[in-house]
Amino acid sequence: MTAVDHANAGYRRLYEQDGLSFGLGFPLTGEQESTPDIDAELRLASHAEAVGFDALWARDVPTYWPRFGDAGGAFDPWSLLSHIGAHTESVALGTASIVLPLRHPIHVAKSAASVDRLSDGRLVLGVASGDRDPEYPAFGVDPDNRGHLVRESVAALRALWREEYPTLDGSWGHIDGELDVLPKPTTDTLPVFPTGNARQSTEWIAENGDGWIFYHLPESTLESYLDTWRSHAPEKPFTIAVQVAFAADPTAEPEPLHLGYRAGVEWFREYFRRLNDYGLDHVIVGLRAAEPQAAITTFASEIIDEL
Repeated sequence: MTAVDHANAGYRRLYEQDGLSFGLGFPLTGEQESTPDIDAELRLASHAEAVGFDALWARDVPTYWPRFGDAGGAFDPWSLLSHIGAHTESVALGTASIVLPLRHPIHVAKSAASVDRLSDGRLVLGVASGDRDPEYPAFGVDPDNRGHLVRESVAALRALWREEYPTLDGSWGHIDGELDVLPKPTTDTLPVFPTGNARQSTEWIAENGDGWIFYHLPESTLESYLDTWRSHAPEKPFTIAVQVAFAADPTAEPEPLHLGYRAGVEWFREYFRRLNDYGLDHVIVGLRAAEPQAAITTFASEIIDEL
């Protein structure tokens, strides 16, 4: 995969190597409905880096909605990634994904550039339009305006990172050239990855994103998406998220999970080999395991090392 001109260290770690790279999504402990033990999260993050994972991905879930059944790891992604970055060496730090309609672009620009600078350029910024209905009235946001807000925010972020004392107008406010936003990122602009459709066309994502993050897709659908993406953005990477649960029997055939599978490690090894052959660039793995450290070790030794 050919990197974009402004690629930072995180982007290069994920997308300048040959073949498929792998990241892990928080919470690494698997705690979905409460606040995970941060010491355990930190130990698992360090272990994941040591055994060969290339990225650690934090989600942006501003509020906990019990009906959704998923707190997203509970911690604010900027704080979590700063803490993880201070205790790791070179693993990429990703957001999957910042809900742009619920955040002011000046805050996003400053927070993202801060994490990037504090981690020596390791931040990869996934962005999204959001999917939890009660959050929009909580933030005073019209959900029907999400698509416009994503486009407006991405344009503002690029200008705030690239320009000194920019002049900008948007529904979020106005800057008239008297103010600047510091720090600037380590590169010209941070790599921005729209997630899902983000209420946008494929053409817009290809033109305005540095790559595309998508949810788990059946293999035939994934091949179709990759073909479409390559026709629009042949040099920009495609990433998916997959939930993975190892069956006790290493030869077990797959059973469907929400956005992934439960299967034996042998099936997963062949599955990820196929994804690599399709030309997929990166996978965000959500490991479901009673003993997460052992599962991380197994994934690294039986899949990453054998790919």
